[in-house]
Amino acid sequence: MTLDETVTALNATVVHRGSRADSSDIRSAVASDLMSDLLVADRHGHLLLTSLASDQAIRSADIVGAAAVAVTNGKTLPASMIALARELDMPLLRTTLRTFEACAALARAMG
Repeated sequence: MTLDETVTALNATVVHRGSRADSSDIRSAVASDLMSDLLVADRHGHLLLTSLASDQAIRSADIVGAAAVAVTNGKTLPASMIALARELDMPLLRTTLRTFEACAALARAMG
């Protein structure tokens, strides 16, 4: 999936698109609020779905080579999180869907 297809599937807002967004496909998704669980996932190019609206989500996603981060549950994103996404050039999305609903929407879209 492209980032644009992901945005559509999640009815998301693009907070930071990032320059790598057009060249990286999202191959899978990982849903977690525990960044320690994410750090043991051996995947690159996935979308991190989380309700954790903090810098830690961006840093963890960058470490594991995630393609993008989508914050669920309509959480307000702190300015520091947005600034870090820009600094690390990590695509950042925000959706009002709950995490489970976001997973289901992506599963339908990925077919």
